[in-house]
Amino acid sequence: MPKTSAGLLMYRRTPGGIEVFLVHPGGPFWAKKDAGAWSIPKGEYVPGEDPLDAARREFTEETGIVPDGELVELGVVKQAGGKVVTAWAFEGDCDADAIRSNTFAMEWPPRSGRQQEFPEVDRAGWFDLVTAQEKISKGQLDFIRRLGEILRSC
Repeated sequence: MPKTSAGLLMYRRTPGGIEVFLVHPGGPFWAKKDAGAWSIPKGEYVPGEDPLDAARREFTEETGIVPDGELVELGVVKQAGGKVVTAWAFEGDCDADAIRSNTFAMEWPPRSGRQQEFPEVDRAGWFDLVTAQEKISKGQLDFIRRLGEILRSC
């Protein structure tokens, strides 16, 4: 059975157009990666758990922000490796520099025997739709495209 994940894509309207809020994964493996490394705030959930509840929980854990607003369903994508991600969008705003993420522990450096704590998300940012398509993980690209289509049709 494939792993399942759920997340929320926050967007805002600016004089220059629509911007979306993306997060960059923390930890040493992601430290120097940029294009194709960003994500919507999301996380895994277990069978029987409501995906929307998981999406709200993960958004708060990764950003410190409690999501509020009307949700628009963005559907499901299947990422490389088989993970299935479900997402919703909502209109909101925040200071991307003020996020507070939960942390995880891992052995670092490898085979050192030392455990270090890293933020699950090390930074966040607001990106116009074109830039967001360059930044986001390719497996989540359809969420950006779907949001753009939805907002153009409103």
